[in-house]
Amino acid sequence: MENTVIRGLLIIVTVHGVWSERLDQSQPEVKRPGETVKMSCTISGFDMTSYYIQWIRQRPGKALEWIGLMNAGSNSASYGSSFESGYVMTEDVSSSTQYLQISSLTAEDSAVFFCARETVTPERGTAVQKPPQTTNMSPSQKLNYNLHKDLPGKFSKYFQQFLS
Repeated sequence: MENTVIRGLLIIVTVHGVWSERLDQSQPEVKRPGETVKMSCTISGFDMTSYYIQWIRQRPGKALEWIGLMNAGSNSASYGSSFESGYVMTEDVSSSTQYLQISSLTAEDSAVFFCARETVTPERGTAVQKPPQTTNMSPSQKLNYNLHKDLPGKFSKYFQQFLS
């Protein structure tokens, strides 16, 4: 029986050169088709309830895909259209941890999964910068473009590139 590999990647988010803000993900896991996996993203150095926490996946040889976002602190999630079934985002505010659970795993779920946060809080009302109109984009610009175009309308005005 084929095993499905679920990988997590640590993303360190910096604001104004501060390296104390961290999103630490759980260790990679190997699961069999049909099983369930629950990944964690433990946040330190900032109050997660002031941000939207994003989940992204990248399957081998494929583009980044936006899974969804959690309005941290409210336990309110919004999912990309391809992830409305079998994917569940939850949170534990007391431990500053976000979770992504995937049920009934298939080979298609074998991927690297990222958790991240935006660099601008919604309260500030900062406008989103449009992605460059070029095919020669860096990986972070591609991530920004792909996520921006796929975000639900009510959240897209808050999204700004969060990887440098």
